[in-house]
Amino acid sequence: MSLAKTPAPPYYAVVFTSRRTEGDRGYHATAERMVELAKGQPGFLGMDSVRGEDGIGITVAYFTDEAAIAKWKQHPEHLQAQRAGQTTWYDDYEVRVAKVERAYGKLPLPAAAGRGSG
Repeated sequence: MSLAKTPAPPYYAVVFTSRRTEGDRGYHATAERMVELAKGQPGFLGMDSVRGEDGIGITVAYFTDEAAIAKWKQHPEHLQAQRAGQTTWYDDYEVRVAKVERAYGKLPLPAAAGRGSG
């Protein structure tokens, strides 16, 4: 999985931190479906997601604005997934929404850097 490629700020990040319950019970298929649906939502910019062996995961979804986030939150299939998450898939979770005002990443090395001298 590659890191999400986002535009220059400002934009918004929805940070979903969770601790999974034991067993799948349809979780992975639904998670894949949610990624595909999100990609088609107006204002969706990308997503980064990780889950550890201990069941704790963090997903950050990036959106152009708060209106796009609100529309995604109310998508009918997403609402069903949210209910299943509350009742079946998660022991605990938190959702945080933040405005990204600055963003930067790893800069490429100069062409000569990292080469041996002989």
